[in-house]
Amino acid sequence: DDDDDIPQLSSHTLAALQEFYLEQQQREGMKTSQGFNQYSIGAIEEDWQLSQFWYSDETASCLANEAVVAAGKGGRIACVSAPSVYQKLKEQDGKDFSVCILEYDRRFSVYGEEFIFYDYNHPLNLPEDLLPHSFDIVIADPPYLSEECLQKTAETIKYLTKGKILLCTGAIMEEQAAKLLGVKICRFIPKHSRNLANEFRCYVNYASGLD
Repeated sequence: DDDDDIPQLSSHTLAALQEFYLEQQQREGMKTSQGFNQYSIGAIEEDWQLSQFWYSDETASCLANEAVVAAGKGGRIACVSAPSVYQKLKEQDGKDFSVCILEYDRRFSVYGEEFIFYDYNHPLNLPEDLLPHSFDIVIADPPYLSEECLQKTAETIKYLTKGKILLCTGAIMEEQAAKLLGVKICRFIPKHSRNLANEFRCYVNYASGLD
């Protein structure tokens, strides 16, 4: 019976499909290989299922520059769930600071020893060599707009920072952010490469250049 036949791809279509997948793999490989675009925003694409939304190039640059100034010469910077700021910081080769990225998405392990796997559900499940209060500034962007997520991320922030905090989250979290971390809203309004439905703001607990 012809109805029982399983559709087969022609050899030409199959070859074209294989070529497409090969090109796709090569593109992904180029994105994560050592090269000029390794740290470019978008080199690793957003995964909305992980609630990832990259900052615009301008916003990422502004936040990265603020972190460098706040950290000071030879300073240490931690980016908690803020990979696009980490990428901008890494573009500044030769600058006198060090940086690491704490991130749930293991694709960022391409950045080597500076990558630390991080799950906000276990805020203090961190490597033993990540000493408390060892970072001059912590930049954090909790993945979800919920009190629980902010509360747990705040535990991580307070563990890592020597004092300075730069938090990026929704405007609706202002009261909770002040209560948990003692941060105040800045005039600077961060933007994303794709528009978000929720109003987004920056918060700090020190005299910053974002006002």
